[in-house]
Amino acid sequence: MAGLTLHGELVYLRALEPEDLDLVFRIENDEDLWELTTTLTPFSKFLLKQYLRNSHKDIYEAKQLRLVICRSDTNEALGLIDLFDFDPKNQRAGLGILIFSEVERGRGYGAEALRLMINYSFKRLELHQLYANILEENTPSIRLFEKQGFRPVGLKKDWLRLEGSFKNEYLYQLIYTDVH
Repeated sequence: MAGLTLHGELVYLRALEPEDLDLVFRIENDEDLWELTTTLTPFSKFLLKQYLRNSHKDIYEAKQLRLVICRSDTNEALGLIDLFDFDPKNQRAGLGILIFSEVERGRGYGAEALRLMINYSFKRLELHQLYANILEENTPSIRLFEKQGFRPVGLKKDWLRLEGSFKNEYLYQLIYTDVH
């Protein structure tokens, strides 16, 4: 499987399936995760079924791609990895990742999934750059992205209002020519 861009030793990345409804429902309605997105209200299963029905759309049409991170040995779903704000004209996209269980974090799954998505983005989608928005206090994510070559290019002061106070958010960037 070495020639495949979405398969690694620890994990592989796969498309969303209709059977992922309960998984997506649980994640999208976990209020603790809403600070990572702009979500303010819960999602119904009806809306998420429609989303899953349309998840087959090409990234050029949908402007995003969400893949499930699965363990290579057990096929267990560990998390989600997203390309968002896909901009083919300027050859860039945002990149976000979530490993569901704190127990599974720090075991290399996220790092390998990130490497796979970076490789896919640069080789298959021929992107020029990827970026990530990371809360200033999210040191595990900062370490994860920096280990993959992302560099901070700016600090957005008081960017997100969370739990009644404003938080700073870093903008991280990885440019193809910096890694190849």
